[in-house]
Amino acid sequence: MNRLRPCAPCRLLGFTLAAALVMAGCASGPRPTQAPAADSPVADWPDKDGPEAQPPPGLLDVPDAEPRVEAIRTGGPNKPYEVFGRGYVPVSTDQPFTQRGLASWYGRKFHGRPTASGEIYNMYAMTAAHPTLPIPSYARVRNPANGKEVIVRVNDRGPFHGRRAIDLSYTAALKLGVLRGVAPVHIERLTHDEIRAGSWRRDADATDPVAAIGDAAPAPAQATVEPVSAAAVHGPTLAAAESARAAVPGAVGFWVQLGAFRAHEGAVDLQRRAALEMEALSPLLAIFKEGVLHRLQAGPYERREEANQVAQRLREALRLSPVIVQRR
Repeated sequence: MNRLRPCAPCRLLGFTLAAALVMAGCASGPRPTQAPAADSPVADWPDKDGPEAQPPPGLLDVPDAEPRVEAIRTGGPNKPYEVFGRGYVPVSTDQPFTQRGLASWYGRKFHGRPTASGEIYNMYAMTAAHPTLPIPSYARVRNPANGKEVIVRVNDRGPFHGRRAIDLSYTAALKLGVLRGVAPVHIERLTHDEIRAGSWRRDADATDPVAAIGDAAPAPAQATVEPVSAAAVHGPTLAAAESARAAVPGAVGFWVQLGAFRAHEGAVDLQRRAALEMEALSPLLAIFKEGVLHRLQAGPYERREEANQVAQRLREALRLSPVIVQRR
């Protein structure tokens, strides 16, 4: 399967026209001790996801994410978005959330590239991607098959395939015992009240002070979040939809914009066309509704030069006139 090779540690994207949403990046989350940096040089991006040939030792000893009270961002990665014809409405308030579903994981294919929050993905950190949980937030994920559980920091969007509910980092999946493939899990979001009180700790030791970042009032209601629409994905492959995660309205950087349409169907048609012509772009295509226009965009890239290189390839392959937009 031929894939376009990414030119730098940023996710390739599809098409969309102009005008971007202005967004700010989230604060960096906890990083595992003695784990390789996610932004370390990578000479050759792999075409397929998976672990490195020789993962670093001691990953089972990497501590879970340490929950902190972090203000839920308004807009940005928490705005409604659409991927491959399916709409999602992220939770935008601090409320309880529980879910049962399938967990998968993502590794070196996205290692070192921006997440939906604007942070750099580190496959050796204790993080996760979820379609609708607030960014940032913390969740306890339990594997009922073996009783293992981990706490992860949600800073990315995805997965976008079937019944999969959460994408774990490589280390989180390793500690949870789900590296062999998808597995049923139970997801529980940790609310700000639980973090402040320390009641999330299994040892019930709630005496330690908790660092607070910003303010957010917890809501008592239980959240059950479903996509706003559930149109079937008619793109080139389900694998493309499954691996899409960065192309949501929250990632800062440079974006390649290839088209804007008054009719939603026009953006969807171009999305499918681009995915067929340049398969490696499929996971990064998303349609953003801005006013009366539906925009097809690809990104983000850390440097304008990287976005320009992708735009040039798109011009040659699709005979379009993409433009570069920066989100801050």
